[in-house]
Amino acid sequence: MPAAAPHIPVLIDPLIRAVSPVRGTWLDGTFGAGGYTRALLDAGADEVIGLDRDPLALELAKEWAAEETRLRLVQGNFSRLDEHAEALDGVVLDLGVSSMQLDRAERGFSFQSDGPLDMRMSQEGPSAAELVNEADEGLLADILFQYGEERASRRIARAIVRERPITTTGRLSEIVEGVLPRQKPGQSHPATRSFQALRIAVNNEYGELAEGLMAAERALSPGGYLAVVTFHSVEDRMVKRFMQSRAGQTGGPSRHQPMQETEPPAFTLVSRKAIGPDAEETGRNPRARSARLRVARRTEAPAKPIDPKTLGMPVVKGFKL
Repeated sequence: MPAAAPHIPVLIDPLIRAVSPVRGTWLDGTFGAGGYTRALLDAGADEVIGLDRDPLALELAKEWAAEETRLRLVQGNFSRLDEHAEALDGVVLDLGVSSMQLDRAERGFSFQSDGPLDMRMSQEGPSAAELVNEADEGLLADILFQYGEERASRRIARAIVRERPITTTGRLSEIVEGVLPRQKPGQSHPATRSFQALRIAVNNEYGELAEGLMAAERALSPGGYLAVVTFHSVEDRMVKRFMQSRAGQTGGPSRHQPMQETEPPAFTLVSRKAIGPDAEETGRNPRARSARLRVARRTEAPAKPIDPKTLGMPVVKGFKL
């Protein structure tokens, strides 16, 4: 196997430590450039299933994957990962957009370089351009606020509608910058939250996450690990609440209420708090600065569905892809 992956996998060292010894069959539900998969194979996994909704990620990996007999590549969404594997010893999810997607201007994810306003991870379905040019002002504002936590959502939505049609990332970035205060040193780009919101909407990322966590619970064997790396507060909140709820860590009833029969926990928490990067990693890889890792271990309790509302998943009324 090649010595290094094209992009640095975030929090990989603490992840491997948390799930060691690495044995059996693992599923990397966000294969991307293959960084987590390589690390799992190097750590001793008997087999890794590399799953990704982006066909380009799998195409770029074909050459080195063909030389690794312990790797199986599959195109698909991690929200349905249990359709591709069962009795797993571990599931790893690295959420959000990959560096590989951001670095390609033609994919339309980044405001750093001009390209078509696309943002589709699977390269199928409605694009960001269709959403930006067809949604009404109120819906756009709600998407920017709920998915991007953008406080100036209404001002930005009004400007977008006024300037339509918009077909490139560069033009959208200019419009957003034009209605927000000038960027100060050390602050993120003014269009960061808007681009995040549109990407999440186009790819149904929060819905995929809720379904993916439940799919992992169904697919994991007793003793198997679920490890999830997040990059912003909403994702981390959803993962935290899922793990706490399924581990029976959400707190009991009031002492004034009658006792209720509790379900056996489906997970135990490997670490009660999220694991963040150390100074060495953030210095080496600035992308790791906002990353958080949460790990839980599957028990023998039966898998059960969970209401996404209990995870704090943002919902935009009237929006459906």
